[in-house]
Amino acid sequence: MTDYRSIDFAPLLAASADEVITESFVRDVTLPSGGTLALITLDNGRDHTRPNTLGPRTLERFGAVLDELTARAAAGEIAAVGVTGKQFIFAAGADLSKVSTLATAENARLMAQYGHYILGKLSTVGVPSFAFVNGLALGGAMEIALHCSYRTVDSSAAALAFPEVFLGIIPGWGGATIVPNLIGIEQALEVVVSNPLKNNRMLKPKQATEMGLFDQMFGAASFLEESLAWADRVLTGKTKVERPHVPGKLERLTKWPAAIKIARDMLKARIGTAAKSPYVALDLLSAAKDNDLQRGFEREDDALAELIAGDQFVASIYAFDLVQKRAKRPAGAPDKSLAKPVQKVGVIGAGLMASQFALLFARKLRVPVIITDIDQARVDKGIAHIRGEIDKMQEKGRLTQDDANQVKALVSGTTDKTLFADCDWVIEAVFEELGVKQQVFAEIEPIISETAVMATNTSSLSVEEIGANLAHPERLVGFHFFNPVAVMPLIEVVNTPATDDETLATAMGVARKLGKSAVITADRPGFVVNRLLAKVMGEAARALDEGTPLPVVERSLAGIGLPMGPFELIDLVGWKVAAHVQDTMVAAFPERFYASPNLHALAEIDSALVKTKQGKVEDLSKAAKKALKFGNSPVTESDILRRVEDELAGEIKIMLDEGVVAAAEDIDLCLILGAGWPFQAGGATPYLDRVGASERVFGATFHNPRIAAAG
Repeated sequence: MTDYRSIDFAPLLAASADEVITESFVRDVTLPSGGTLALITLDNGRDHTRPNTLGPRTLERFGAVLDELTARAAAGEIAAVGVTGKQFIFAAGADLSKVSTLATAENARLMAQYGHYILGKLSTVGVPSFAFVNGLALGGAMEIALHCSYRTVDSSAAALAFPEVFLGIIPGWGGATIVPNLIGIEQALEVVVSNPLKNNRMLKPKQATEMGLFDQMFGAASFLEESLAWADRVLTGKTKVERPHVPGKLERLTKWPAAIKIARDMLKARIGTAAKSPYVALDLLSAAKDNDLQRGFEREDDALAELIAGDQFVASIYAFDLVQKRAKRPAGAPDKSLAKPVQKVGVIGAGLMASQFALLFARKLRVPVIITDIDQARVDKGIAHIRGEIDKMQEKGRLTQDDANQVKALVSGTTDKTLFADCDWVIEAVFEELGVKQQVFAEIEPIISETAVMATNTSSLSVEEIGANLAHPERLVGFHFFNPVAVMPLIEVVNTPATDDETLATAMGVARKLGKSAVITADRPGFVVNRLLAKVMGEAARALDEGTPLPVVERSLAGIGLPMGPFELIDLVGWKVAAHVQDTMVAAFPERFYASPNLHALAEIDSALVKTKQGKVEDLSKAAKKALKFGNSPVTESDILRRVEDELAGEIKIMLDEGVVAAAEDIDLCLILGAGWPFQAGGATPYLDRVGASERVFGATFHNPRIAAAG
């Protein structure tokens, strides 16, 4: 067994000289029964915008305080130890910026071992230990609580989670071992594996308590006081803590292996096998059924050392930084002060996409929204759909009744476009045809005020051409949503040569208020996401046309870790939409994009694919096979993957040379947020560098040094 006390952690601490340290402040609290609880408050001295984090030097201070309290406990000076955080925040877990700079194999293992060594002191302090989780608690912070004897949580805590698998690692300071032995294997699989893979889903305090992660929940108004009183009752024996979810012998023998197998099969079906961390987490959870904590911690050490020192963790941190930092400070955005106020929104169209726009604008901006269409029946149908969606949100608890009533009252419909006269922002959601969009804006421009912004949701047409006949093309901007509108976090804001800074600033401000991440792109065919997806779909269609069986094509991109195969993606986007995007790109760049007659033929077939119950594509339907024409030169999965890699590398290089976006980071941000490109790949450009596609195609890399593990 590893003796953590004998390990030399000096190299780890030396490498952390610039860490923002979270201090461990101690004060004695006299409990109602007369005993003393030594209360540790974690506080990095910053405001709520810089949460407490747990780097090596923070752990060192925490460990030193626990050593002092162990001595006091031995002397009979204290009856218990408690840990809480600064206002609203317990801790945001390990300092990821620090972990990523320590990503050598040696330091990775030391980081894992040091966490186990220091947090383990909570169980050997000599008196009961209590975690009073008063706010945000992620990853390592949750593991501090797990190492304590007892745990309470504030009912208003903003976020509770083990996000590690989302970031290419595992809960490696005890979480992967303690959690299943505390709350059972099925719930452990949910919080350790499933939730991180659902865009890092968080737990609510009530849910976490019901699961058994916490023993008691108290309200925010007097959380600490009530927690201390409860701790006193536990210490005096007046309150007995029940833990009904702790697994028994039968669960370990039967349910445990069955749950692991089901989870493994579901993972393979959902995300493939490219991502390492979910499967490493599964292995750890599986092994934890032996309930040997010490051995479990050693397994976590091994796993964390391997993952932190690997490419996927480095790529995940790069992707995480893009989403958390670059997305909040978009490249090329004008000064925010130039943005015009938006007090009323007009939506041209009343179909499904237009209805999604209207609902989002009303719900997020809380301003009047008016929709229009060619006849009253379509308008009425759109309004009915919007109200139905609001009712569903209320039923699910996402809107209160007052909010639901307010949002409903903000949305109205008309066929009289003169009612758009006082709109500050007008967005179209009509057919993806240049002439139709030009006509729509020609009709609305004379009606609206001279300061109103006009936005088009085109997915691939030239925004400049759409505004070619406008009197004021400087007020037109591309505002490309992704479907489903409420869920997808990206908006491509298309800046034409005519678009002025006030219009662009307004668009960026609106995107932010809608809760979206906006990336500014030049007005080039397909912008970013559709241009690159057209490459992927084009190569898939080319391979099929050559006679490659569809299952081979569908498996070919598994090595990238994309959330779905190319034809599953085409099916989701819509065959007609995919064919249209392909036509647009072929028309713009006939020498670089592939036109497939079969893609158009598939768009005319009602059921073109055979799918599994999970929605995964198995093959073409019989009807599709009859309707299509195939060559007799099939290619292999590796051939298709290499083609896609090289085509993407070449196209991204051209896009950067053209100035479609400011930098490679913006390409990756678009693909992560708009196309589900996996974190563990780091987006497209780090992946293409790592597999050698960049070197093959243009003799250099997108990033220097490459975004990959050290050494």
